[in-house]
Amino acid sequence: MNRYVDEIRVIARKILEEKAVDLIIGFKEGSIPMMTEPVLIRDAAETDQLYWDSFCFMNLATYLPKREGKIGIIAKGCDSRNIAVHIVENQVKREQLYIIGVPCEGMVDRRRLCSLVGDKEVREIAESDGGITVRGEGFGHTLKKADYLQDNCIRCMHRNPVLYDAMAGDLVEERKDPDPYDDVREIEAMEWDERWEFSSTLIKDCTRCYACRNACPLCYCPTCFVDESGPQWVGKSIDPTDTMIFHILRAYHCAGRCTDCGACEQACPVGIKVRFFTRRLNRDVFDLYACEAGLSIEERPPLDTYRPDDYDEFIR
Repeated sequence: MNRYVDEIRVIARKILEEKAVDLIIGFKEGSIPMMTEPVLIRDAAETDQLYWDSFCFMNLATYLPKREGKIGIIAKGCDSRNIAVHIVENQVKREQLYIIGVPCEGMVDRRRLCSLVGDKEVREIAESDGGITVRGEGFGHTLKKADYLQDNCIRCMHRNPVLYDAMAGDLVEERKDPDPYDDVREIEAMEWDERWEFSSTLIKDCTRCYACRNACPLCYCPTCFVDESGPQWVGKSIDPTDTMIFHILRAYHCAGRCTDCGACEQACPVGIKVRFFTRRLNRDVFDLYACEAGLSIEERPPLDTYRPDDYDEFIR
């Protein structure tokens, strides 16, 4: 995906020189392989800092709520859907934005690559069509990129941006899957006690660092419910009950809004698969209301609207 870099820089330089935007939110290379950093560019002369590869997994829409001025932002498919959610939820205006769309063939899961090399240091990453080469002292591996994608990218059904003003490359073929939620249905097929054991084991290593919340573009509340002290909704310890309440309530907060961008899982320092909670609710919203978050800025989210034919079995 390095092939998009030149076009991103050309577009960014043009809109800054023409004063079409005040700043651009994008990525620059990190100080170590497999990492990139968010960057704000305000000067056209600095656009050579902008970068793109298969490790641009952070969701830049996180930096949009309540930001003033004209903003350029680089967005892959899930990012653009979160931008649409922010527009619908009045966190930013469409006319403020110049969206540079980037077709996405999936982000590489750095944890999977690190597990491959063990305690050895990765010093160089190179991408080619469908492949990725990892090198370090005494080793070199050329791998099939599709085998090392993030879990959310494996199941992504919207790889192209849904909202953009300029595109930094040709659209890629969208993935077609007869049932993108087969993983959720597999867990639902378990007995109740098995599901509870699965969920409890899933979060047992949680340290309540809130990295998942902080990385999520949907978590923009001025005061999170876990930080509220009057009243206090949930304890601040790592007691299993408090921890479970945090994860369940955060997932419900994202119901009908989550684009499954995977930012929460990638931010988790202990590798908890927190998407299992949000994916279950995404599936419910899709099944009940035929709705996926962020596909349109013209439609209100399902939990913000009412129709006489809405599903209502749960209140009977």
